[in-house]
Amino acid sequence: MIGKGTSYGAITVMNAMPCGIGSTIGITLKTVATFRPSDGIKEVGITNDPSENKEMAKICVSEAYKRMGIEEPDGWLLNISSEIPISRGLKSSSSACNAIISSIMQAERYDIDAVEKIRLGVECARKAKVTVTGAFDDACGCELGGLVITDNRIDSILFREDIREYDVLIHAPKKKIRKTGLPLEGLRSISSQMEKLADIARTDPFKAMTENGRLIADVSGIDNGLADYAMENGALGAGVSGSGPAVAIVLEQGDAEDFISRTGLVGLICSRTRRPIE
Repeated sequence: MIGKGTSYGAITVMNAMPCGIGSTIGITLKTVATFRPSDGIKEVGITNDPSENKEMAKICVSEAYKRMGIEEPDGWLLNISSEIPISRGLKSSSSACNAIISSIMQAERYDIDAVEKIRLGVECARKAKVTVTGAFDDACGCELGGLVITDNRIDSILFREDIREYDVLIHAPKKKIRKTGLPLEGLRSISSQMEKLADIARTDPFKAMTENGRLIADVSGIDNGLADYAMENGALGAGVSGSGPAVAIVLEQGDAEDFISRTGLVGLICSRTRRPIE
């Protein structure tokens, strides 16, 4: 049997690293994984970035079979293809975990609750050491869509709400930022400031993402000039996503083309916010 799983990307409203509370909004950039049990060989292919480490994918396969209570096959073929730039703060790892687990469980005709599947993917990401917080907020945004606010310390959803469709433009520099290179002490030093954003995120997520971006950029030494420029030119919200270096810009639906024309910005990835699943 061949299984196929799809998950999506997300942008940061509130970075969870400083205080444990995180918030994201799902976007339409997607990851697709296909999985097929086979004989004698275990192979992972990452179409969009073949040089990426494949350990996390292997952990996802192993842990998915453990959760299902089924013996892992002697061989299997897993292919992952994603529109999400890797290690730029756009939740590529969370999206990949969700998609991989979905593909395996579809291949084995196994049903699992969406949030339990997310929690399983989070555990896989932790085992692979590709996350500092566990990234429960990221994984929820990728899988569920809409606006989510979570407590990553206990993997709990605190708030979830539909977000109507907005245009999203993303600047994703070639430079990758790995979790091992993050200024953790600096991030934790802004814990009290970040906690104040949790209430703002419920009612004005774009204001929260803009303030979050300024705080994260300042403590991480990332240039926030593009986000400031976007806000000066009519963006609803703009800021560093995740630990960066990507910057996400949110605009009213249908405004992206005009924004690009007015600002002359080039090389931006075009996406949209994604409505939540039921």
